Amino acid sequence: MRCRLHCPPPVRDDAVLGEIVNEGLVAWAEETGIYPGRLDMIRKAGFGRLIMLAHPETDDPDRLLAAARCALAEWAVDDHYMDGEVEPARPELLGRRLAIAHAAIDQAHLPRAYAPRLEQALRADPVARALRSGLGHLTRYATSTQIRRLRHELAVMFVAYNQEAVWQATGKAPPVWEFLTHRHQNSFLPCMVLIDAIAGYELPQAEFADLRVRRAFTLAGSASVIVNDLYSMAKENPTDFSLPRLIADEDDCTLKEAVDRTVDIHNELMHTFETEAATLALTGSPQLRRFLAGTWAWLGGSRAWHAGSARYHDPGHPA
Repeated sequence: MRCRLHCPPPVRDDAVLGEIVNEGLVAWAEETGIYPGRLDMIRKAGFGRLIMLAHPETDDPDRLLAAARCALAEWAVDDHYMDGEVEPARPELLGRRLAIAHAAIDQAHLPRAYAPRLEQALRADPVARALRSGLGHLTRYATSTQIRRLRHELAVMFVAYNQEAVWQATGKAPPVWEFLTHRHQNSFLPCMVLIDAIAGYELPQAEFADLRVRRAFTLAGSASVIVNDLYSMAKENPTDFSLPRLIADEDDCTLKEAVDRTVDIHNELMHTFETEAATLALTGSPQLRRFLAGTWAWLGGSRAWHAGSARYHDPGHPA
């Protein structure tokens, strides 16, 4: 897999900067309470290193920490509500929990008599607290348009979480085509959409909304999360849904063969992104060229982090 995965190397690997961001993130996790008793796990996972690798256009620790807080808050949604890593998973409650948490992302405005009850619910939930805090920090560096983009990507991801809850509740594995649709919606796009904000510029909305740009960007997002599927396999429960396991079941092949086919799918997405991004760069604005290059850099940084993070390679570390 190491040789066959088509992915660039990281643009920048500054271990000191990554550690600064990581320690700031651990302190924030303790403050918000999203990983109680598991701060060493967060420190060893090196999420600060992920953000340092994925956003090479800035060396400002606070800018990087803004991205890291949002990323860890998003990861916490999965770990709290979906995977049972921090608290027992309750698929039957997922829709309700996501809807209330979304009110922290896109503030719900209730009549005066009821607003305090919502506020109480948001403050009682560490995930909602983290999401609200992360977006609050991000407003130092992101425009209102960039914040709105992030809200949209999070809403799409929450829809995909509800889809996964159906599979869990029914015990019925999805066909590969449906899982790939899920991965289009549940990918690293909420992290990747901050590429321009963290770098200190803004991709014009007309270009960001262009369907050709959206296609290229989501292809990159799907490729990024397939990397996650590949590296997390060794730590996952065999009953968890992942692309290689679903391919093995559907095609009646060995898991090794399924991994090879998963790598082929990843590489097809990456080659298509490269080709289409190159075409877009020829006619797009300087900001679009920069954003597409930043996306390529993000993919390389993410892959490098997955290849070395204790989250995927430490036998004592939960997946």
